[in-house]
Order: sequence, then structure tokens, then C-alpha cells
Amino acid sequence: MAELDQSRQTGAPLYTGEGDSGHTTLGRHGDVAKTDVRVAAYNDCDEANAAVSVAMAVGGLPIEVTSTLASVQNDLYDLVADLLVPLDDAEPAKARISEYHLTRLERAVDHFAQQAADLSGIVLPGGTVAAALLFQSRAIVRRAEASVWAAVEAHPTSINPLAARYLNRLSALLFVLARGANVEHGDVRWVPEASAHAMARENVSGDPGAGIAGQG
Repeated sequence: MAELDQSRQTGAPLYTGEGDSGHTTLGRHGDVAKTDVRVAAYNDCDEANAAVSVAMAVGGLPIEVTSTLASVQNDLYDLVADLLVPLDDAEPAKARISEYHLTRLERAVDHFAQQAADLSGIVLPGGTVAAALLFQSRAIVRRAEASVWAAVEAHPTSINPLAARYLNRLSALLFVLARGANVEHGDVRWVPEASAHAMARENVSGDPGAGIAGQG
């Protein structure tokens, strides 16, 4: 858990058994339970970064998008480095999330929103492979944001609230990127109670095919 605070020695074992008690060393927070909200925040942010990497690797995204996401991945390492060091620690962290991180993401959201064109309506996650992976990444980022806010609430003097705000902006960026990835394919719009209405039509018409997905 403290891998951002210390370099691994060449030849050192990859497993130590030190976490077998249900505790781990969370950077300069010291020894904490693996169920601690700060650990959950760290883990969810780590998962968010991995999800972004999958979208980059197999989504067939334009170079402008992958370059932006590569920068986001670096930001997410800044973010977990921030989580590992209490705000009130005497020694500085390797990185802290700042307003500059947020401003850059906001500019990216504004830029890619223009390429997405139509952002109206409620859409189902999916469409192209790229869009599906970006929507999935967004869902994971939103969970990570909630986890970081939980950590902020539990430890207000030691967890940086800008980390949660960064994740909020990142979820917006991933949303506009997903919509942009579907520009040529077209989004699949949400139709409230679509399957129920289809079944209702079947009952009225007596046509058993009316309630099948994709029919009517």
C-alpha cells in the first residue's frame, strides 16, 4: 500500500505476509485496518486508473483522447500519493491535487464536449467498444469519488477534499468522451419503462412477439 512512498529493493520478495492480520501500512498514515475508509479510497482510485488504462489499450481512441487520458493516469498517481500523506504531516507529500489539476480537467471537458456535439437526453452505457469502456471507467470513478468523500468526512484534517473534487471533474470528462466516441455510431437512448410498455401492448394485442426486446 505504501509503494508510492518507497522504492522496491531489487530482489526483495513480492509478498511479505505483513498484511495477513487485516492491517496494512497506508503511507504516512501508518498501520490501519484494510477496512479503513482511507484504504477503500486508495483502492477505488487505483481501480479507476486501471479502468482508464483498459479504455486506452483496447478502445481504439483517437490520439488526442489517449494523450489526455495518459495525463489523467499521471494525475491519478498524484491523487493516490496525496491520499498516502496526511495534509497535516510535517513532511511534504510527493504530490498533492491542486486547483490547477481541476482547471485543466475543466478545460478538457469543455473542449471534448464540443466534439460530442449533442449531450442531451439520457443514454444507455454502450454503443462502440470505446464508449462502453469509457462509461465503465466513469462508473468506477464515481464510486472512487464517493469513497474519497467518505475518507474526507472521517478524517477532515488529513484527507485533501480536492482529491474528491478532481474525481468529480474526471467523471464529467469521461462522460463527454464516451458521448464523443458514439458520434458516428449513435447513442442508445433510455426509454422509460420500455419493456413494461411492450408487455402491455402484448396483452392488448395478443401478439406474443410484442413483448420481445427489440420488437416495437
